[in-house]
Amino acid sequence: MAEFPAESVWLTLTALVFGLVIGSFLNVVIGRFPLMLQRQWRQECAALQASSAEAAATPTKAEPFNLAYPPSRCPKCNHKIAWYDNIPVVSWLLLKAKCRNCRTGISARYPLIELLTGVVFALLAWYGGITIPSLVYMGLACLLICMFFIDADEMILPDQMTYLMLWSGLLFTLYHGHIPLADAVIGAAAGYLSLWSVYWAFKLLTGKEGMGYGDFKLLAAFGAWAGYQMLPVIVIAAAASGAVLGIIYQQINKQRQGQPIPFGPFLICGGVIAMLWGEQILHGYWQWLMGGSY
Repeated sequence: MAEFPAESVWLTLTALVFGLVIGSFLNVVIGRFPLMLQRQWRQECAALQASSAEAAATPTKAEPFNLAYPPSRCPKCNHKIAWYDNIPVVSWLLLKAKCRNCRTGISARYPLIELLTGVVFALLAWYGGITIPSLVYMGLACLLICMFFIDADEMILPDQMTYLMLWSGLLFTLYHGHIPLADAVIGAAAGYLSLWSVYWAFKLLTGKEGMGYGDFKLLAAFGAWAGYQMLPVIVIAAAASGAVLGIIYQQINKQRQGQPIPFGPFLICGGVIAMLWGEQILHGYWQWLMGGSY
C-alpha cells in the first residue's frame, strides 16, 4: 500500500471530506443498528414461542430492514430524503435544520457527528499521513463514535462492535507492535475481569445490577489496544468524566433524575484520554508520588 506523508494540507482536507461522508453513514448505523438487533431478538423469541411445528416452519416474512434499506425518510412525514438533502452538514445548514416537506426540526446531533468524524479523520491524516496504522485508527474512531451514541440512546453496547474492537486491537498489536502483545492480552483479560468482579460484588451486596456485560467487553477491548498499564487511567478518567457529565445530564434532564445512566460513553471518554495522554498521566503520577525523583 502506498503511504502518503503527514502534515499535508490537501491530504488533510481530503480526509476531512471523507470523514464527513463516513460520519453521515455513522448516523445511519447509530439510528438503525439497535432497531435491527431488536427485530432480530423479536424474531428469535417468536421462533422459540412457536406453538407448533407448523408455525415454526412457516414464519411470517418481515419487511427488509438494514443499513441500506429502506432509504432514509423523515420520521415525521415519511418523506423520502433526496440526495441533495443528505449532503453532510451542508444540507442541514441549507434546510435551516428542518425537513423540506413538513418543516419538522432536524436534530443538530446529525451534523455534529459528521463534523466529529471529519475532524478526527483530518487530525489522524495530519499527524500520521495515510498509512495502515492511521486507517486502522480511523476505523477504531468510527467504532467508538457508534458505541458512544448507541449506548447513550439505548443503553446497549452491541457485541458485534465490542468484539470487533477487541480482536482488531489484538491483531493490530501483533502487526504494529506499539505495545508488547503480552501487555495487550493481559490488558484484555484484566479489563474484563476487573469490571466483572465489581459487577458481582455490587450485585451480591445490593441485589441490583450496576452495569452491563457490554461494559466488561468494552474495557477488555481498550485493554487490548492500550495494554494493562492503562486500565487504571481508563477507569479513573471514566469515573471522573461520569461524575461531571452525569451531574450536567441530571440537571438538564431533571425529569429523568434517578434513572440509570449508561457507563459506556464514560468508558469511551476514559479510553480515549488514556490512549492519547495515558503515558504522560502515569509519568506525572509517579513523579508526584516519588516527590519529583521519578
